[in-house]
Amino acid sequence: MREDFLHYLWKYKKFEIKNLKTTNGTPVLIRSTGEHNVNSGPDFFNAKLKIDEQLWAGNVEIHIKSSDWYVHNHERDPAYDNVILHVVWEHDTEVFRKDQAVIPTLELKHYIKAEILNNYKALFSKQNSWINCANDFASIDDFILNNWMERLFFERLERKSKVIETLLEASRNDWEAVLFKMLAKNFGLKVNGDAFFSLAQSIEFSIVRKSQSNQNTLEALFFGQAGLLDQDVEDAYHLSLVKEYQFLKQKFKLKNSQVLPLQFFRLRPLNFPTIRLSQMASLYAENQNLFSKVIASNDLKYFYELFHAETSAYWKTHYTFQKESKVSAKALSKAFIDLLLINTILPIKFLYEKQRGEDISSALIDIAEKIASENNSIVKAFNGLKKISRSSMDSQALIQLKTNYCDTHSCLKCAVGNQLLSK
Repeated sequence: MREDFLHYLWKYKKFEIKNLKTTNGTPVLIRSTGEHNVNSGPDFFNAKLKIDEQLWAGNVEIHIKSSDWYVHNHERDPAYDNVILHVVWEHDTEVFRKDQAVIPTLELKHYIKAEILNNYKALFSKQNSWINCANDFASIDDFILNNWMERLFFERLERKSKVIETLLEASRNDWEAVLFKMLAKNFGLKVNGDAFFSLAQSIEFSIVRKSQSNQNTLEALFFGQAGLLDQDVEDAYHLSLVKEYQFLKQKFKLKNSQVLPLQFFRLRPLNFPTIRLSQMASLYAENQNLFSKVIASNDLKYFYELFHAETSAYWKTHYTFQKESKVSAKALSKAFIDLLLINTILPIKFLYEKQRGEDISSALIDIAEKIASENNSIVKAFNGLKKISRSSMDSQALIQLKTNYCDTHSCLKCAVGNQLLSK
């Protein structure tokens, strides 16, 4: 038995509410279960109960056993002085107020339907499965699942926006600077994301602004800060970048000691940091006010055009400085732009409009539903249970579901778990 299950039972009145009686035989009538408190203090605030013809307004505390009141030292905490009912699974001792009056106790196990208890035991007895509800996930009603997925999508946007909020605070609300840092992290993908982010952190965005008119200058700035110009390479392009970077380094007093090393090992050549940094330089060289352009549009086709950035000419015949390769244009692919949209652009737009008091939920859903579903291990596993992920909105929702609910066994907070408990 888990205490959060008792919270669920009380909150949603999943028990026989007629003819309730305290452990002393006093009738109890629930007018309101109160407001669920997820912070410190009693579990439910401002409940309204009629106990033995007396109407009470106050707090409700919930435990597995009555004696947990003393285990948790509530008798010493003034926050629990206004508890009007102690709800427990098993009553094993009386609990007293400071004036020695007994706090009424409701022993919940006598009022629970066998079906709910059996469903609960069945759900939480499968913790060795990939997810607790793996055997029953396909049976969930589509209407409930679709509504839950939409909510999970916005929960994930909220989570991502927390990082953006922190960066905004540090940059004094410079949205362009924050967009640059978030894009840099996602240009680096999983392997080089932290390194690219540390690179972006090492450059005041005002320097990027002053260098945007020339792609070679931006490449010198990015490659130099990343430590990619430290090697002796007999190459005219490399030497020109070294010369430009030395000028920038002295002019802007640049330091790169905190920039994390870049990785090339086990990466596809198109994901080499050299290629991604050149593409990022191209993107900023072509767009002086990128943030304004991102905010101004909700058109997916426009975003694909906006982020269609190619490397400079040198990188059409190279993947590294040391070796020449066949000629090939290296522009950001549609799939890569999708990742930028999912992980940077939508969270940025979500937070910006939220801070302005604007609701663009419908527009964000419209964009996300037009972007192809991700195909990572979590999405594949859910699709194996039920073909459910049709778009990036679905795949982001499933990632949120797995990491924030399934992995933490928070089935009682999940719409899927709730429906299974109520079968």
